[in-house]
Amino acid sequence: MTASGATWRNWARTEAVRPLRVERPATAGAVQRAVAAAAASGLRIKPVGSGHSFTGIAVAPGVQLDLTDLSGVIDADVATGRVTLAAGTRLHQLPALLAPYGLAMANMGDIDRQTIAGATSTGTHGTGLGFGGLATQIVAAKLVTGTGELVTVSETERPELLPAVRVGLGALGVLVEVTLQLVPRFVLQAVERPEPFSRVLDEWIERVRGADHFEFYWFPHTDTALTKTNTRLPGDAPRKPLGRLSRWVDDELLANGAYRAICALGTAAPSITPWFARRVDRLTGNRDFTDVSTAVFTTHRSVRFREMEYAIPLEAIPAAVREVRGLIERRGWRISFPIEARAAASDANWLSTAHGRDTGYLAVHRYFREDSREYFEAVEAIMRGYGGRPHWGKMHTQTAETLRDAYPRFDDFLLVRDELDPERRFANPYLERVLGP
Repeated sequence: MTASGATWRNWARTEAVRPLRVERPATAGAVQRAVAAAAASGLRIKPVGSGHSFTGIAVAPGVQLDLTDLSGVIDADVATGRVTLAAGTRLHQLPALLAPYGLAMANMGDIDRQTIAGATSTGTHGTGLGFGGLATQIVAAKLVTGTGELVTVSETERPELLPAVRVGLGALGVLVEVTLQLVPRFVLQAVERPEPFSRVLDEWIERVRGADHFEFYWFPHTDTALTKTNTRLPGDAPRKPLGRLSRWVDDELLANGAYRAICALGTAAPSITPWFARRVDRLTGNRDFTDVSTAVFTTHRSVRFREMEYAIPLEAIPAAVREVRGLIERRGWRISFPIEARAAASDANWLSTAHGRDTGYLAVHRYFREDSREYFEAVEAIMRGYGGRPHWGKMHTQTAETLRDAYPRFDDFLLVRDELDPERRFANPYLERVLGP
């Protein structure tokens, strides 16, 4: 335990807090003691991962739990493909940790800095209509409740709680272990192409249903979409990875270094943004390579941004994107970051953004030094018109009152919260807004 004089900030610099104290438990027992101590002092307590949520979901004004030391493989069964991880394990650590077992996550998002507990608890997802979000891979979990009890939830122990715990928002307890259903490691063939914007929208359903993993980016002020199509291959398939120089030029020099300069210039002189967008449009995409899954799914992002993402019915993506384009043009905004569209399969997790429906995801971004509020709120109004559900870890303005209508099992989740955290030991301002006090 340490007294904290430092201010914690999330990656996007949208949230900051100075905790009363910080604790760094390395075992489940230490987490239990920390929760008990917080309760005895009348304090709230929350775990924090890598700070990649854009919302205040992990903000801890009272006791902050840093789970960095609660990391690594606890158990692995190669025959079943099930691996138990300590909750603070970072996603980028998984390739090395899972290599001895020949296993991999079935799907991943494009950022791998998060902890496994943080990524699943906020509903992080990748793309691919045959795959749910990361939380759908959880088959068991251990968590410390608000009363300090260590509870196991699995297919055989309290199975009725699994649909709540998988996407628990940090509101039900402190996850200390998660058991994932993994798959044999595999290779992805990646095809990235610039294509006509209108054609990609017209073919959205066909493309997303016809590929293992499909997504596209559209830079406002252009008529081109950058498509990414990944095809799954066996783990022993021949690999043709990007060369070290080619990857550095594309992913570091252009996507991070030059793009950071473009965003900074666009902030100072917004009128040049469309000109830059058309040039970025010509320099990116149009490459083929084959590599291990994690090297294809994930990318390095060093340019700070703010993001809002909404989940809407899969078939609504083309119309929604066209509405957003019309909005940008009518308002005369200069937007330097692309709009991203992905997809995920329907699942049964109560607060999953894909609960009960095949889902399309539409994400909008702004450079972190720009004011995103007007743009995000206007796009949010469009998304809500399609029955949209906001990503729990990304910016939005919804409240418990509006979210209840979007989630059929919302009140069931609150009943589980009443059982596992009756004194709201894990509450914070964000959770009070989205779940109620």
